[in-house]
Amino acid sequence: MVKLNRIYTRTGDEGTTGLVDGSRLSKHAPRMAAVGDVDETNAVIGLAIREMSGRAADDLRRVQNDLFDLGADLATPAKEGDDFAPSQMVLRIVPSQVEWVEQRIDAVTSELEPLTSFILPGGSEAAARLHLARTVTRRAERALTALAEQEPVNPAALSYVNRLSDYLFVLARAANDGGNADILWAPGAGR
Repeated sequence: MVKLNRIYTRTGDEGTTGLVDGSRLSKHAPRMAAVGDVDETNAVIGLAIREMSGRAADDLRRVQNDLFDLGADLATPAKEGDDFAPSQMVLRIVPSQVEWVEQRIDAVTSELEPLTSFILPGGSEAAARLHLARTVTRRAERALTALAEQEPVNPAALSYVNRLSDYLFVLARAANDGGNADILWAPGAGR
């Protein structure tokens, strides 16, 4: 259980931050950039939820919890020979979390009109917020893959963030009257 009696600690005043294992690194290190982008993803999903209700809102609250798990995963650097298995002491994203997102993508997609064109991000307020969340998720994914080029990153974490952007895309379409109110791209229309 987390208990925060004091929000500021002054330990980061010199530009470093602490990780789960007690080590410290620069606040602008690639690992912290990934953690920050995941945090921002969580915040914009919170904005989208404000325009939603029912199953989609409930599912996105679960996603928000998973994103905290992802932040904890990223804040726990792998040790030599780490297989990224969760334990009592280490929280990791696990394949079942990825599978849940895939199941939700399939369920939502089954209720959408088929895509016949690329679509522009927008439409209803909920759809526009979901598209924003999708693009921020893609940024988080870029940060995770950049980190993975330098240090080991949990493969399930990489899969989770990749699937999440797809899930947000289909939820945005669902929020646009099941895709009927999607705004279609008109190639070269501004020429």
